[in-house]
Amino acid sequence: MLSIVLTWIVTSVSFLIISRLPLGIEIDNFGKAAISAAVFGILNAILLPILTFFTFPFILLSFGLFFLILNAIIFALAAALVPGFTLRWGFWSALLGSFTLAIVNSLLLSIVRTAV
Repeated sequence: MLSIVLTWIVTSVSFLIISRLPLGIEIDNFGKAAISAAVFGILNAILLPILTFFTFPFILLSFGLFFLILNAIIFALAAALVPGFTLRWGFWSALLGSFTLAIVNSLLLSIVRTAV
């Protein structure tokens, strides 16, 4: 249970970090970042397996790069569901944001896991 809460907090901080970068992502405050991280995690847990099943041929043909598009779709859907989390440039912000979120979140989680 503690690891889920820790991952959620780190992902919330990652959302705040990427909102400060010039990627076209705007998040109002830490509360909105925490809600965005929760919604993004829930959507990833529910929708990603379903979308992966239906788009498996595209994933194979693109050697797995289509996962970036799937992640951007889920990122944009989370932005549409959470008020205070906006994408300035639409899908391009979602694509850049999901890619950057994966990098920042991986770095922060590796730092936190070595410290704990």
